[in-house]
Amino acid sequence: METTLEKSINKALLEATTFCKEKGLVVVFTHDISRTQLQVISERTKNLPAMYHASVGMLHDRLKNGCFLIMKDAEIVGHIFAHRHTIEKHSVYERSSLWIHKTYRNHNLGLLLMDALTKKFSKAFLISIAQDKTVHLNNELLGMKFITLKDLSPVLIETLEKLGKLRDEFKYKYYVNPYFESKINQFNKILKNIS
Repeated sequence: METTLEKSINKALLEATTFCKEKGLVVVFTHDISRTQLQVISERTKNLPAMYHASVGMLHDRLKNGCFLIMKDAEIVGHIFAHRHTIEKHSVYERSSLWIHKTYRNHNLGLLLMDALTKKFSKAFLISIAQDKTVHLNNELLGMKFITLKDLSPVLIETLEKLGKLRDEFKYKYYVNPYFESKINQFNKILKNIS
């Protein structure tokens, strides 16, 4: 029997998919975006206070992991990237630079992109660090587990902090995917033995 959360996400994703079809929007996974488009995305991350600023170089580096775009003809109207952190030879992926054009907001397209990237990295360590309550709700709908900093290895926290992620649990909430949750104790032990 489906849980309430499963019903909620299935309904929301169906509505988002239907909306995309009606509006001629296409979700694509790619490793290739022009430098001009990356510049636009970079400026967007700089100008929106809720987004962590990503330079063109950072975005280009993230493209190696791939990103999901929502396209309307040749225009990018939504995007989400996978940001790879390397922690003692281990890869931890973070969903980053989520954005939806204002014309298409309020139709669960952000959730649709989050779901696509979460599924793409379901067998990897995936973390979400955000301050927006909608992102927190979406993380829960996607089956991600809320964790506190005390649940994470100090090595992981220090690495994230060096990259500009604040050690601030009042503003930010941390979520991990089921794979990361299942391995977190083992991962913390490995990092503890290395440090």
